[in-house]
Amino acid sequence: MINKKWDIVLKDEMKQDYFRNLGIFVKSEYKSKRCFPPYENIFDALRFTDYDDVKVVILGQDPYHGLGEAHGLSFSVKEGVPMPPSLQNIFKELEDDLGIKRTKSDLTDWAKQGVLLLNSIMTVVKDKPLSHKDKGWEIFTDNIIKYLNDREDPVIFLLWGSFARSKKYLITNKRHYILEAPHPSPLSAYRGFFGSKPFSKINKILKDNGKEEIKW
Repeated sequence: MINKKWDIVLKDEMKQDYFRNLGIFVKSEYKSKRCFPPYENIFDALRFTDYDDVKVVILGQDPYHGLGEAHGLSFSVKEGVPMPPSLQNIFKELEDDLGIKRTKSDLTDWAKQGVLLLNSIMTVVKDKPLSHKDKGWEIFTDNIIKYLNDREDPVIFLLWGSFARSKKYLITNKRHYILEAPHPSPLSAYRGFFGSKPFSKINKILKDNGKEEIKW
């Protein structure tokens, strides 16, 4: 599907009835409605961060639903697109945490360093958040988390907000790391997202495990 090890890891998943039905549904939606991300970008999170390369998972709920925003990576938008408030707050925390003043809204460079930017629901209809909820995506992405949980090599799971934290039960392997905080949305960022210092914590864990730190 994406010419990565994910194809091997997920090969049985793609044979399941739910996944076939999901594919039929998504193709129909993309033909009849304006959907995001662009069809060819739906699996970019897996394309840019292969199974063995995952160091960190940042879990989102579903893609941005505004025109031109979503491109297959959670929280990321392409350059030139107005930066969503949650991403602005992520960058505020990054500057406070590590002194890095990032302005580049496209997070592909994070993905290429091993940060899996995974949305639990991978597609959405324009201006209709959660419009592709309960169509099969959650089964697929929950199983992605389970396959990562099976890995010997430690993974750092970054769970922001109640939705992401609801997936904590999938991470049963004690060798992995879980960092939790409120969502970076303006509605909740001041309840503990600001000051949570996730970026320095992640890099310390990576360093302690003899891995290369992320250049945020």
